[in-house]
Amino acid sequence: MGHSVIVALDVSTTEELQSLLNPLKKAQPYVKIGMELYYQHGPELVRQLKADGFRIFLDLKLHDIPSTVYKAMRGLAKLHVDMVNVHAAGGKDMMCAAIQGLEEGMAPGASRPLCLAVTQLTSTDQQMLEKELHIKMPMEQVVNAYGLLAYRSGCDGVVCSPQEARAIKHVTSQQFVTVTPGIRLAGDAKNDQKRVATPQEARQLGSDFIVVGRSITQAEDPFAAYERVLNEWSEAYVNA
Repeated sequence: MGHSVIVALDVSTTEELQSLLNPLKKAQPYVKIGMELYYQHGPELVRQLKADGFRIFLDLKLHDIPSTVYKAMRGLAKLHVDMVNVHAAGGKDMMCAAIQGLEEGMAPGASRPLCLAVTQLTSTDQQMLEKELHIKMPMEQVVNAYGLLAYRSGCDGVVCSPQEARAIKHVTSQQFVTVTPGIRLAGDAKNDQKRVATPQEARQLGSDFIVVGRSITQAEDPFAAYERVLNEWSEAYVNA
């Protein structure tokens, strides 16, 4: 159950990383390495955390022409992470190329990481969708359409908000994985996230994995906050 909770390591320096990981090491949580950390320290950090026994979601959100994404994923496959992702807005050919790159880059006999597609960022709301991105459809329809495209392209799941998880499974498959960021413990600030939920709400809404950042990483006691998230998630799972 603990491996359904992913801790976002949204820091830049190794000092910040160690101060965050030290209190969490005994729990050995599933962790997310995003652009902020990866662009500073690169693949060596990923190898180190894998050697330390962590499961890793490498959150780089690739979005480029198919041949570039294919080559990038072929290289990333050698890091043996557990999840990677692309932007669904890159289209079917790009998503297919990502999966092909992952499969070709893996060592013989190794299983490839889950390949997820980002539907819409949780910082995007309906007004931004229409006024800035010029997409004149309701958010749920857009996310469902992107999710279905990702499913038909061979992706294993999507990154979406908790509010959209159940609908995406309805238009794709119950086995299609939903990874949901924007998770906050009750009373915590939303910051730049718009479509958020608590761990309990996310489980009840159909999330398979939740990504938790500030509620854990900025807590006075990160380990206690992590345990609270686990407890809320597990209780909701039992009662679902």
